Amino acid sequence: MAEPRATTTPPPPARLLPVAVLLWLAGVYLRVPVLVAPPLAPFISDELALSQALTGALTTLPILMLAVGSMPGALSIARIGPRNTLALAMVIMVIGSAGRGLVPDTLSLMIASAVMGFGVSMMQPALPALLPRWLEPHHLALGSAIYMNGMLMGEFIGAGITLPVLMPLLDNSWRATLMAWSLPALLVAAALFLPKRDRARPVRKPAWLPDWHNPLTLRLGLLLGLSGTLFFGLNAYMANLLESQGQLDKLPEALFWYNLAQVAASLIMLKMARRWVGRSEVIATLASIAIIGAIVAVVASGWWSIISATLMSLVAGMLLILLVAIPPLVVSASETGRLSAGTFLVGYTVAFVVPMTGGLVADWTGDARHALLIMIGYGLLVLPLAFTLDLERKKGQPES
Repeated sequence: MAEPRATTTPPPPARLLPVAVLLWLAGVYLRVPVLVAPPLAPFISDELALSQALTGALTTLPILMLAVGSMPGALSIARIGPRNTLALAMVIMVIGSAGRGLVPDTLSLMIASAVMGFGVSMMQPALPALLPRWLEPHHLALGSAIYMNGMLMGEFIGAGITLPVLMPLLDNSWRATLMAWSLPALLVAAALFLPKRDRARPVRKPAWLPDWHNPLTLRLGLLLGLSGTLFFGLNAYMANLLESQGQLDKLPEALFWYNLAQVAASLIMLKMARRWVGRSEVIATLASIAIIGAIVAVVASGWWSIISATLMSLVAGMLLILLVAIPPLVVSASETGRLSAGTFLVGYTVAFVVPMTGGLVADWTGDARHALLIMIGYGLLVLPLAFTLDLERKKGQPES
């Protein structure tokens, strides 16, 4: 049964802190289980004898599941509400993520990774759908920035400190490291039921399938694919790129700065969310800069390549927040989960297919840079969409 709609006056800002903390922690687990894979990939590959494409699939397969699970997530939101969906999804995510640390072979590793990605995929539309039920309308942009800050912090925490901090504490075991990152999410899932503010009336025959007549579903999805393709793709093939440049020894530092840039992006957006969210010209500018940064990362070498990749990560992070924050602003609360799910379906399908295609090309040519060139080509193809977005706000929604 869906949860009843709030009928009381929203609490003062001081009482929003527990909700903000929960949104932030849930955001962390949108990326921690996905982004621990790149730093652990060399160790997993050595033990299980993975090819270059399968090594990339440790990151890109969960991205595919982010697309596959978006529709079940939307259906679950319509039937049991966004909070119940978020809690259920986190449990599924933990089962798959922790299970990766127990697998005996490549097939079971990929199955566990798919289950983990499916759980994360259900979390993604649940969070923006929860915002209108937990926050006042003029706090929606800030709420998006808060959980996206948690998500991007999760990218840094998972990818940036796994090798230098956590893994040495666990006897350099990639299996124990995966378990240690995963299990605390169960506590977050339980804590989601502490707030008493999610009160949505049941909706008869709720709509949950993507509205393909709404041009934003496809446009936002393709642009989300641009951000995801560049960020996840370069993250997945960072080790291969550095190895081709003869600087594999710089991998820990490169991943650290690459993912720290996502933290900087989230902090910038906490400050700028009310000014930038819903501005198509900002989206177009950031998308252009992200593509340029990726190009320089491929054609340059040494630290210039790493610096350019880090710049791309920073800009792609800001672009991601801007895109994900749009649905609660431009459609009604009942339609937010539907638009978000459709956007994620398109965006993460692209973010899987394009990097995976690039990996297959790289396996064929023997040059990791070709994988990145495929991703850059996609970005150039869809960039014009950023310049023609129509982001008219829903009636009654305050301007940022």
